[in-house]
Amino acid sequence: MSLQVDIMTAMKAAMKDKNQTALAALRAVKSEILLAQTATGSKEDISEDEEIKILSKMVKQRKDSAAIFLEQDRNDLAEPELAQAEIISQFLPEALSEDEIEKVVVKTIEQVGAEGMKDMGKVMGIVSKELAGQADGKTISNIVKAKLS
Repeated sequence: MSLQVDIMTAMKAAMKDKNQTALAALRAVKSEILLAQTATGSKEDISEDEEIKILSKMVKQRKDSAAIFLEQDRNDLAEPELAQAEIISQFLPEALSEDEIEKVVVKTIEQVGAEGMKDMGKVMGIVSKELAGQADGKTISNIVKAKLS
């Protein structure tokens, strides 16, 4: 619930500052959270893990859109997407460095006893759950591939 309070506080500040980019991003976050809450048919609060997943997904969508716009030389469309991604990512936990991710991957490989690429799915599942919201899936995947090959 504290994330929703933080979002509302940030929305009020964006309204006062007349920051339309921040306001659009925050309204989108609020909308996604409300959709997730009502998806079950009840007005229950969603867990913090689910909130982090929603925010991570939204940041990834905006970065992907910006990348496509940049490929097409549409900087005018890419800039607002990147700005919104930056605003949304403020509510995510601090991202881990590649070295920290690598330590978790190595520890997991040792625990599972993974011996090759055939065990990649097992390792990815455990590491992805452990680092939810703190690391990008693509980065995790690249490190796991490097360690298992």
